[in-house]
Amino acid sequence: MLEKNKKVLLIGGGGTLGSSINKSNVFKNLDFPTRNQLDLLDRLSIRKFLKKKYDLIINCAAFARMKKCEKNPSEAVSVNIIGTFNLVNEIICTKKKIKLIHLSTDGVYPSIKGNYNEKSLPRPYNVYGWTKLCSENIVKMLNNYIIIRTRFFDKRKIKFKTAATDIFTSMIEVRNLVDEIKYLSSTSFNGIINIGKKRTSDFINYKKYKPKIKPCKRKNIIKNINFEIAKDASLNLNLLKNIKRKL
Repeated sequence: MLEKNKKVLLIGGGGTLGSSINKSNVFKNLDFPTRNQLDLLDRLSIRKFLKKKYDLIINCAAFARMKKCEKNPSEAVSVNIIGTFNLVNEIICTKKKIKLIHLSTDGVYPSIKGNYNEKSLPRPYNVYGWTKLCSENIVKMLNNYIIIRTRFFDKRKIKFKTAATDIFTSMIEVRNLVDEIKYLSSTSFNGIINIGKKRTSDFINYKKYKPKIKPCKRKNIIKNINFEIAKDASLNLNLLKNIKRKL
């Protein structure tokens, strides 16, 4: 359990989620180095930061754009797998009691039928999902970790002009995800957990924040790309609900 004002290291603070964690001020004693200061592909830079006393590390760093992962699988492997290995290895080497919160994706599930719980058989459908599943297995080398499977968006940065009425997810607005991360950090939970909202189509989800967005079908999206995307990636959120119910 993370006590108030304990020291937190945020990795990947320049991304959508990392920036939201930083700006939210929910963690009062937070370090958020740039990638130039802490590069997960540079073990010495990781080691330098871990000389400080941290109680919690939040790893948001990822090569996450699906299209880019398909075009550059070696970079996806480098950042998402090798970078995670370097971080976990250095944490183990410190022999300190540091908890790691590692951000993963709902893309580790097949994303066909929906309602996936944490015990559902993983079967990623693209390069990004496979690299994140590999990173999860690396994180499991630790004794003290939380792996968060989720999908999130920033309501202020919806760039799409259209959204599918037949793609379903448990996508969560990024600021709400920050609150859930803060909550979990205050518990003794250890393991894998789904975080999201009620099953909703992409169109309905985005239309709340971008009223002028137009509906489309999944087939209209996939005809313009050369990789697989979700049909129904909705998550079973009972584990998170049960944790909250007990406290």
